Amino acid sequence: MRPETLDNLHRILGDKGIVTGTDVHEGYYTDPRGLGDVRPNVVLRPASTAELSQIMKICHDAAQPVVVQGGLTGLVTGARPQHSEVVITMERMNGIESIDTKAGTITVLAGTPLQVVQEAADAADMVYPLDLGARGSCTIGGNLSTNAGGNRVIRYGMTRDLTLGVEAVLADGTVINSLNGFMKNNTGYDLKQMFIVSEGTLGLITRATLRLYPKPKTQVVAFCAADSFDAVADLMAHMRTGLGADLSAFEVLWAKTYAAVLSDVTGIKAPIPEGRAFYVLVEMMGSDAAHDTEKFETCLGQALENELIVDAVLSRSNAEIDALWDVRDGMAHAMGKQQPSVGFDISLSVADMKVIESELLSRLQAALGDVRLFIGGHLADGNLHLVAKSLKEGPQPRDTIQEIIYGWVGEVGGSISAEHGIGLLKRDYLAQSRSPAELALMRALKQTMDPKNLLNPGRVFDLGTAPMADNAQAPTP
Repeated sequence: MRPETLDNLHRILGDKGIVTGTDVHEGYYTDPRGLGDVRPNVVLRPASTAELSQIMKICHDAAQPVVVQGGLTGLVTGARPQHSEVVITMERMNGIESIDTKAGTITVLAGTPLQVVQEAADAADMVYPLDLGARGSCTIGGNLSTNAGGNRVIRYGMTRDLTLGVEAVLADGTVINSLNGFMKNNTGYDLKQMFIVSEGTLGLITRATLRLYPKPKTQVVAFCAADSFDAVADLMAHMRTGLGADLSAFEVLWAKTYAAVLSDVTGIKAPIPEGRAFYVLVEMMGSDAAHDTEKFETCLGQALENELIVDAVLSRSNAEIDALWDVRDGMAHAMGKQQPSVGFDISLSVADMKVIESELLSRLQAALGDVRLFIGGHLADGNLHLVAKSLKEGPQPRDTIQEIIYGWVGEVGGSISAEHGIGLLKRDYLAQSRSPAELALMRALKQTMDPKNLLNPGRVFDLGTAPMADNAQAPTP
């Protein structure tokens, strides 16, 4: 970075708003995938939209590429800095601006952790239903930039369904304010949707107005076992019919994944013995305290009578609800324990889920010999998480595993990314899920809104080399 550019940024941000040189700690280039290859020489810490706007005006004039960071919990290395990039962290743009319980809205800054929003809603006797395992550290801006889904998509939708408006800063510093609280607003293009799931490549989200819902009066959870995938699929249809809109979660673990949770995650107790093919967590959240539990028990009893499930445990207290959810949330921890391995986040039809284990194991074993495959996820919204691991000595054959799995996902018309985004890790496989015409349109939009390719360059797809600046260095050993 040229000295005059750094001086201009320092005048805007002051000493608290800029970190340089050896003061840049590992937290600015480390994510769940590990320590990054590049330690940035400059980290910018704006405290307001006005400051971020001025930052981007200066960077635009200097042709300086930037990478934006929220909680650095992403799994596709989209927020890790690359050579030549200045980091913009949203850590100081953090807080709740307003809550309107009558309208059911909350307006927050982009750097606000998800859990802070959940707690603010809870204090107002409302609920913000987006929920992820990284709730304590992931931020709202990151949730929007990847259209995060989480555990209750079947009832409340993904992040885009929970978002009424956003404010964002464009590459040249222009501020786009679409912060409205209207569910119906058909005044031309829905500009907020350009920024949601764009992974910071079209604009930097600074604030958002989100939807809140009345807090459910009841919550009932069951943990079930089934002997076949057909039974699991029939159970899902049965619970949807019996519970209607009150069905809030339907989570499935394949047998090997359940076994890994029980063996590899500390503190998890088996609610049901191993030995079955599938394990299902079903949750109902309702508003009729007098009858919801009875309704749920009746529906579950019918499933047992119809042999859709062979065993079930029903929650009787909040502590038991938490314990059952701990088993499901333990999936991410168990999969993480398989390192070194290769992880996936995909969407498929239910019909393709039936054959995923046999089909992928057959292809992986033919190419690599002995492998392990762990599968589980949000069955009702078509999203599965996978971890594949070759047992051969030496580094994991990442490219081969990805080519096999993403190749099959493309063959069946699935999505290579259900809720984690594309970032850098999945960029080369985007064409498995998007047509050439779609990719061309996305590229044209990027080139129109960010002609200098300054915002998170190289993420999602590669437009070529971003303008270079001498502002990055290799990590200190």
